[in-house]
Amino acid sequence: MSASPPGSLGSGQRAKRRNPLVPLKPPSVPPSGRSRAAQGLTAAAALGIFALQRCEDCGAVQYPPRDACVQCLSAKLRWRPMRVGGELLSETLIRHGQELFFRHRAPFRAGLVRLDDGPSAIVALHRDCEPAPSRLRVRLVLDKAGQALMIGLPEKDTPDMADDSLIRDTTCAPRARKVLITDAKTKLGRTMVEALLAAGAELVWAGFAAPWKPSPHLDALGALEPVTLVPLDVSDETSVRELAGSIGGKVDILINTAEYHRPGTISSRPGVETARAEMEVNYFGLLRLTQAFSPALKARAADAPVSSTAWVNILSTRALSNDPAHGTFSASKAAAFSLTQALRADLQASGIRVINVFPGPIEDEWNALVPPPKLSP
Repeated sequence: MSASPPGSLGSGQRAKRRNPLVPLKPPSVPPSGRSRAAQGLTAAAALGIFALQRCEDCGAVQYPPRDACVQCLSAKLRWRPMRVGGELLSETLIRHGQELFFRHRAPFRAGLVRLDDGPSAIVALHRDCEPAPSRLRVRLVLDKAGQALMIGLPEKDTPDMADDSLIRDTTCAPRARKVLITDAKTKLGRTMVEALLAAGAELVWAGFAAPWKPSPHLDALGALEPVTLVPLDVSDETSVRELAGSIGGKVDILINTAEYHRPGTISSRPGVETARAEMEVNYFGLLRLTQAFSPALKARAADAPVSSTAWVNILSTRALSNDPAHGTFSASKAAAFSLTQALRADLQASGIRVINVFPGPIEDEWNALVPPPKLSP
């Protein structure tokens, strides 16, 4: 087994922080050009399955993706799940890359693997894979450009295998990272903080607005050692800017849970005060967060061994289709969803992943009249 490549944490969970006097590496992403046929690999990686093309006429498994069967020239190629095992035939240590992304990560291992279903492929190797010849597992993941990457993993899980730079570059795991949750006063916010701590987050900033309003969930979080309560009102630009100036350069993952929700049809109440309040938090709040926090996230996207990695937005299924009983809320979430598409394009060149979550009705006071099924926070 090779030594840990640059960017690996090694054994243990807590990451050694970078020297602030050393300039940050410029963020970069791997080449993103792919053929039309290869987009099937990306779709499989996004679904978390290992799939390759199989010819419907002769049964031959294809790799790399192609438009006609390599054996019988049939165009009837269908994507099918495959076995995840393979044999490592040979390997090499790449010490230099022409692309900036690979140059910053050299040296790293790559190997030729004969898959159990037939074809051979060149894969990126985890640091814990045994030297060739040996057995390993193969997996399709998304790289920082959002394209499919085939990686080789040891046959059995090893201690701290998630700390390898290969895994950290292709996932957004909170382990050893610092996370900001914009609104932790709700039961959903509290549950999310607890889940992050269980996943190994080094520190969680729990945002809260309206400090005069009591919250048993916030009080419970304040007693947890890795949690720091921070005032954050996304409807107030000053509040957002002050927090970004304080911790913006340290945030690795931002999870936007801030929400203003009042049920009702568009004709059930006069005036636009409620609709304006929903837009202030759900849409303009996201815009304020983007303007304040995204520059620092982009700047630290290539930091090692712990880099900024993801922006998560908790939206709603009502962002996809308006629910008349929650008309203005649905419209504000649809506006936020549209904004996240611009956010994804803005962060893409840095390799920051934008993840939108669309939960159905959540069991809270604002969905009390919604019939089951509902999600528990």
